[in-house]
Amino acid sequence: MYKRILIPTDGSELASKGVDHGLALAKALGIPATVINVTVPLAGFALQGVVQAQAMDSYTHAVKEDLIEIERIVRDKSAKAQVTVDFVYEINSSPATAILETAQAKNCDLIVISSHGRTGIGRMILGSQTQQVLANSTVPVLVVR
Repeated sequence: MYKRILIPTDGSELASKGVDHGLALAKALGIPATVINVTVPLAGFALQGVVQAQAMDSYTHAVKEDLIEIERIVRDKSAKAQVTVDFVYEINSSPATAILETAQAKNCDLIVISSHGRTGIGRMILGSQTQQVLANSTVPVLVVR
């Protein structure tokens, strides 16, 4: 049926449910998964148009720490589920675009994505990204609530 699942995550609690569901499905089907984390460049959030070098360094450092922690958690979960995973990290002002391009590049034939991610503004952004993935995907998309 499916040969590889793509699982986007931002490390949030709800995205974690999507990861769990995607890994469980991959295990049941005996297939590998690709886990993707897309970081929006700081410039995308900078409303003033000028970002201090120190702020950029701080942002970059925080993103790297988040990625390390997300990968550690997913590796632990995938080991317990006995699912082979690989990781993709993208920097893109459109997470949906990065997700769809990665699905194609990695020959993923199913995307398992959470309906939302972080809270507040981040929730609105990820929710709209999930909608864009649904609207533009050429492969099936399973949305986990």
